[in-house]
Amino acid sequence: MKKIGVLTSGGDAPGMNAAIRAVVRKAIYHNLEVYGIKHGYQGLMEGSIEKLELGSVGDIIQRGGTMLYSARSEEFKTEEGQRKGIEQLKKHGIEGLIVIGGDGTFRGAKKLTEQGYPCIGVPGTIDNDIPGTDFTIGFDTALNTIIDAIDKIRDTATSHERTYVIEVMGRDAGDLALWSGLADGAESIIIPEMDDEFDEVIERLKRGHERGKKHSIIVVAEGVTSGHKLSRRVEEATELETRVTVLGHTQRGGSPTASDRVLASRLGAYAVDLIMSGKAGIMVGIENNQLVNHDILEVLNREHKVDLEMYQLSKELSI
Repeated sequence: MKKIGVLTSGGDAPGMNAAIRAVVRKAIYHNLEVYGIKHGYQGLMEGSIEKLELGSVGDIIQRGGTMLYSARSEEFKTEEGQRKGIEQLKKHGIEGLIVIGGDGTFRGAKKLTEQGYPCIGVPGTIDNDIPGTDFTIGFDTALNTIIDAIDKIRDTATSHERTYVIEVMGRDAGDLALWSGLADGAESIIIPEMDDEFDEVIERLKRGHERGKKHSIIVVAEGVTSGHKLSRRVEEATELETRVTVLGHTQRGGSPTASDRVLASRLGAYAVDLIMSGKAGIMVGIENNQLVNHDILEVLNREHKVDLEMYQLSKELSI
C-alpha cells in the first residue's frame, strides 16, 4: 500500500484534528502518501480530495472541530453513491481509507471494505456511544465543557434559590448526562437507558425542599425529553421556580483536553499501523488503557451500555 485517504464524517468532535494529524504524520513516517477527503462521504463522491503533507497538519492538534470539515450524506448510503466514491478512490490511486466518526461513519466504511477498499474506523463522537472502546474522541472535552457550565449555573441557582434543568446532548446514550451529573453533584440525572423516573425526581426535590434545600440541579439527556418540557412538568408537580439551560452545540466546540489529544493521537497512529498490515473493516479503540481493534460489523451489532453502577452511585450521593 502506497496511498491512503482520511476523512471525518458525522457530528464533529474535539480531537478529530489531533487524529487527522496522527494519521498523516504516521503514514508519512512510513513513506505513504496521504490524501485528505473534505466533507466526509459527500466530499468523497464529489472528488473533494487533496494530498496532505507534514505542514498540512501543523498547528492543528490544539484546535477543535475538523480541518477536513464534516457532513452527513444520505446518497452515500445507496449503491450508486458508494460507486461514485469508489470511482474517486480509483481516480486518485487511494488504496485504503481511515474514517473518523461514529456509527454512521463506520457503516459507510464497512460498505467500502465489502467492495474491496480496506477501511479502518476511528471512533470520534462526543456521545461516547460506540461499543468496543471505553472512550471516544471528543467525549472528555465535551464533558468538561458541560461541567464548567453547570458550575456557573449552580452559582446563580444558589443565589436565586431556583431549580435548574440542564439539557445536554445524548440522543441514545446518557454518558454525558451521567458523568457530568455525577461530577457536579446534580440532584437528579435522567438518561435514555433508564425508565422514566420522573416521580422519583419529584420526590427527591420535595424531600430536599422540606429539609431546607434552596436549589437543585437536574441534568437531562436530550434523547429523553427537552429541558423545557421537563421544566414545565417539574413546576406543575412541585410549584418550585424552575429555569432551563440548553447547552446545545457549545458541547461540540472548544480546544480538546489533553486526554482527548492523547487518545486521538494513539488511535490515529494505530489505525495506520493496522491498515499497513492488511487489516480491513475494523474499528480501533481503547480498553483498560490498551489499544484494541474489533470487527466493525460486530461492533455495530452490539448495544452501547451505560455504567449502571455509576448511575446508582449518583442516586445514593444525591439523597
